[in-house]
Amino acid sequence: MTKPTKGPGKARHPATTILHSGRDPAGQHGFVNAPAYRGSTVLFPTLDALEAYDQQPFKYGRHGTPTTAALEDAISKLEGGQRTLLTASGYQAVTTAILAFVKAGDHVLMVDSVYQPTRRFCDSLLARLGVTTTYYDPLVGTGVADLIQPNTRVVFTESPGSLTFEMQDIGAIAKAARARDATVIMDNTWATGLYFRPLEHGVDVSINACTKYIVGHADAMLGAITANARTTKQVEEARATLGGCPGSEETYLGLRGMRTLAVRLERHQRSALEVARWLAARPEVERILHPAMPSDPGHALWKAQYTGASGLFSIILKPTPRKAVAAMLDGLELFGMGYSWGGFESLIVPFNPTRYRTATQWTAKGPALRLHIGLDDVGDLIADLEAGFARLTTSA
Repeated sequence: MTKPTKGPGKARHPATTILHSGRDPAGQHGFVNAPAYRGSTVLFPTLDALEAYDQQPFKYGRHGTPTTAALEDAISKLEGGQRTLLTASGYQAVTTAILAFVKAGDHVLMVDSVYQPTRRFCDSLLARLGVTTTYYDPLVGTGVADLIQPNTRVVFTESPGSLTFEMQDIGAIAKAARARDATVIMDNTWATGLYFRPLEHGVDVSINACTKYIVGHADAMLGAITANARTTKQVEEARATLGGCPGSEETYLGLRGMRTLAVRLERHQRSALEVARWLAARPEVERILHPAMPSDPGHALWKAQYTGASGLFSIILKPTPRKAVAAMLDGLELFGMGYSWGGFESLIVPFNPTRYRTATQWTAKGPALRLHIGLDDVGDLIADLEAGFARLTTSA
């Protein structure tokens, strides 16, 4: 159960907060949902107003609309932040947040288990701009202090890690980084602010790929950067300078998804754990990578820091040839093979981090699969996987 947050005069559960934040029915002729404002040009009533510019809440479509403001307000309340700024994708949120704090000659500490495009950004564009990156073991904890250099400006975290689901000790890392005046950024997409609030653990900037659980229906690209008071101005300036902005329809879909986030995540969590427990008993499976499972090395950290889990986790199979894995996956009827996650649909993809991990070594002998458990009936999903394992065994 998620801890309640304080509302005006009373404590409100986050599930209640996300239903009521970012809404103003009285200002919308009584309609409960904020409309999708579409537009680029915003008119100023007088020359004085035009010249004052910032005195008017909305100036130009790229800088935001009432729809944008509604979703930013809702996410700020969910994450417990000073200010949220939307972007056109989660990846754009990552790159904008990093660029807000670095310049040529600076250094970034990046977790080795990070989302692959974030690694590509560091190794390509950041490197060309004269910013160096050091990758660190996600399990480093307080040891991150030994890796911080005089020019380290950002310590980037992602917990649990993309694909491999290592849990990071966010509080310990944030404390060490802040002691050296480095900004701590966290990709919080897996849990969302509903199940983990990074800023309460010392993180400065929390990122959500809203494409995933906040939109929730696999039909829009959207990102969000939530900053604390210390970092809000820099994030605002970076987003404005880089020109990132979401479309009006995507923003509206993000608002719509927010209203059902609590019930969907509860279902994703429950179904994923049921499937994970079933998989743990399968003879074909070597290991489950899911921090909410008691057998997971990161379970104690997850239990101490988080109030819930989502529908995404991975498994490692016992050694088997690729043709057997192909036979298993190609015949699945309910699990689709495709990237992204967080929607209503169930997904499965193979992965092998050997070629891109640098600070740590991937030692698994068998194939690895990442699963997103959607809103399907769990019994049907298990039956689909069971038939897949039969094909795998026959083809091995």
